[in-house]
Amino acid sequence: MQYEYEIAETDIAIIGMACRFPGAATVHEFWENLRSGVDSVTFFSDDELRAEGVPDSVLADPNYVKAGQVLSGVDRFDADYFRIPHDEAEILDPQHRQFLECSVEALEDAGYDPGRFPGRIGVYAGAGMNTYLLSNLADRYHASSAVGHYRFMLANDKDFLATRVSYKLNLQGPSVNVGTACSTSLVAVHLAGMGLLSGECDIALAGAVHVKVPHRQGYAHQEGMIFSPDGHCRAFDAKAQGTVIGSGVGVVVLKPLAEAVEDGDVVHAVIKGSAVNNDGAVKAGYTAPSAAGQAAVVTEALSTAGCPPESVSYVEAHGTGTPLGDPIEVEALSEVFAEHAPGRCALGSVKTNVGHLDTAAGMAGLIKTALMLRHRTLVPSLHFDTPNPDIDFTAGPFRVVTEPREWNDGNGPLRAGVSSFGIGGTNAHVVLQEAPVPDTAPPAREAELLVLSARSEKALDRLARSLSRYLRRHSDLELGSVARTLAVGRATHAHRRAFVCRNTRQAAKTLALATPGSGRSGAVHGDVAFAFLCGGEPDNELFLGLHGTFPVFRDAVDECVRALGTRVASATSLLGGEGAVASVAGQYALAKLWESWGLRPDAVVGEGAGELVAGHLAGVLDLDAVLTLAWSRDSGGGSVPDIRAGQARIPVGVDGRWLTPDELADPRTWATASRTADGEHVRDVESLLSDAGLSPVPVCPGRPGDPALDRFLDAVGDLWCRGAEIDWTTWYGPAQARRVSLPTYPFEPTRHWVDAPRLTADAPAGSGSTSLRHRIDAAEPAERPEILCRFLQKEISTVLGRADSGDLDPDANLFELEVDSLILIDMTARLGTELGISVPSSAFIEHPTVNAFVASLARQLGMSTIDAGPQDEDRLTARTSRRAARIENEGVR
Repeated sequence: MQYEYEIAETDIAIIGMACRFPGAATVHEFWENLRSGVDSVTFFSDDELRAEGVPDSVLADPNYVKAGQVLSGVDRFDADYFRIPHDEAEILDPQHRQFLECSVEALEDAGYDPGRFPGRIGVYAGAGMNTYLLSNLADRYHASSAVGHYRFMLANDKDFLATRVSYKLNLQGPSVNVGTACSTSLVAVHLAGMGLLSGECDIALAGAVHVKVPHRQGYAHQEGMIFSPDGHCRAFDAKAQGTVIGSGVGVVVLKPLAEAVEDGDVVHAVIKGSAVNNDGAVKAGYTAPSAAGQAAVVTEALSTAGCPPESVSYVEAHGTGTPLGDPIEVEALSEVFAEHAPGRCALGSVKTNVGHLDTAAGMAGLIKTALMLRHRTLVPSLHFDTPNPDIDFTAGPFRVVTEPREWNDGNGPLRAGVSSFGIGGTNAHVVLQEAPVPDTAPPAREAELLVLSARSEKALDRLARSLSRYLRRHSDLELGSVARTLAVGRATHAHRRAFVCRNTRQAAKTLALATPGSGRSGAVHGDVAFAFLCGGEPDNELFLGLHGTFPVFRDAVDECVRALGTRVASATSLLGGEGAVASVAGQYALAKLWESWGLRPDAVVGEGAGELVAGHLAGVLDLDAVLTLAWSRDSGGGSVPDIRAGQARIPVGVDGRWLTPDELADPRTWATASRTADGEHVRDVESLLSDAGLSPVPVCPGRPGDPALDRFLDAVGDLWCRGAEIDWTTWYGPAQARRVSLPTYPFEPTRHWVDAPRLTADAPAGSGSTSLRHRIDAAEPAERPEILCRFLQKEISTVLGRADSGDLDPDANLFELEVDSLILIDMTARLGTELGISVPSSAFIEHPTVNAFVASLARQLGMSTIDAGPQDEDRLTARTSRRAARIENEGVR
């Protein structure tokens, strides 16, 4: 980038992302599908649909579309990971299950373990309608007790989505459920950003989930509604006839950008600003979209972001692929981006790839756009061949992206807008910007320790293989960043493995060669003992290596240098020297290093010069005394130096036994201590610790032939694998390495599902009530239109809440009576079933009075017509209401 990146205090970073969309179980798979132009729709065979309980009568219906946007594994869940009992898991809304697992994946992608993060993490989330409860659990619910009803409520109500995540992951920031229909996920992002900027939380999870049950089934296409007749969404195209409802879940992790940059976080993209509004009543109906409302929310978001419209070069539209909804959206956008040159701003809709994910729809658009910014690549919006004739792409500012292409925009940062509009009129728009280029990584260590853990040996094997494959594909990753992310950004589980590696390629190979089932589990005993067994001569290579690697070690050595005064020239000359002084300084610094990682000894043992350091850690000798004794040994002095020995805080062992209080307090004990540590002494110490039930911490590890730092890291890894808890945050320090995106936890889902009751036979058409057609056929020809008229008056009066259907004027315009057009469309479908004929969904729109509608039906049925009333006026009203009614129907977003 050839420009200076400016960070505003209101900028929010997307530091983690996780998703499960049709055809994609991960963000990486989603990106590959987007880049390759994949439509993830699934078409079902009749046998597959029968196996799912779809009756043959439905399969034979020409309006039944045998397609769907399917989310894999909705019936499976890793209940053990979240410590949820089986009987609770199987009644838990699959939306909650998917969101729980995806929240863990998002936090791991961000490189944050909630158990280690010192701040507050908020959750802003929403779910779709719970169709699992309606379809599969209703019988159980009604048959359960009052306690059972309470359990079902906790497991299935939307109100408990966000708080369940907060509880299971111990997140203590705001936990807010969001519900604005199709705009839910972007509204959640907007609210999460406000929570971060107000200081209510330090990190925020934002997202949404929608799982449709039954899942692997098609849907009924009905003229005038929003569902596609062929299973494809053709946004902005002349052939657009609707969308396909799908299932999916997406979660992003948000953090103020300035803090994210300072902390070395991955930044996928930056939220410059966002806005939320509502259409109010200035539209055709409750479910209808509003060009004015959409234009207003985009304008407000750009203003909040401080970004002029001309700086935006891509818009991810709501783009449902309906003949009237798409033109309204482009009309609103064109008003905002009017200053753009024709065709300058790219336009797309992810619904052409994964369908309409309802509450999670905006999250699919947000993650898609963040990925495009990250890769600086525009991906195609599918099924666009001929523009919708009601959209002027020739003179307007937009062009639909039809193939992958590099994304550049002059000298400024790439910017994009993402829209999401919900039923009821809540509109949301987010302005995104590409992330700043990260600073150069700090100098790499000579070797790194990679730590992996899982809840089972099988999961640990899968994690190692997954990480190996990832590192082979991303061999340019800095190994220190990989190591830091694994250590500080993952929860620690019982089954563990540790690997010492020197570069990313070696790490990939080492992980691939790891023996399956070779992980270790267990726990270090409650009491640990520091074992100072370095021998008589200092481990110069190890000491000098640690001095250049760990600041805590360096500070401890400097403390020794100051205490020795003019007797040593420098820290490096001290650590590179021979004798007891160098050994004491190195082992003392090692002890301080172990303590900085959270390990505090309950006992100490030592041999040779290590006895002196053990005495210091026990509180018997101060550092000056230890160094004086060591100097005396190196000088060959036979007299006892003038030192004072105090009371021990913890037991001290030498020569394979515990020293008594009198021995500890006697200066001669320390002056005459052994000068070397041979193999027999070491075995005696190991036996001493074993008998006392103490776990040894080898302060000065040794393994001949290996580089010193490798030996040390291997010892740390071994101790961690045995259950010791290491403070990895201190290990890496504030400026050591960055976080990177790595493969997340390999959940082990099993089936937790209550199957829906099976229908014993096909339900006959029109069996829900006494057949209207039978009554008409049994009546005299002259009476038949009147039967239809009374039937419609009764149905519509019920909708309007009128007790007496006779009060309804059969010549009154139904739209002026504010009868919802969706109800009228549903009524036409039921009439068609009752009468055994095809009734167009537009029939009420074309004939908006009861008499006019009956006259139309009578002609279709070959009846004598009745007086249809003052048609000229009604037809004029119908023409003015026709477009509004169609807009409202398509507003089911």
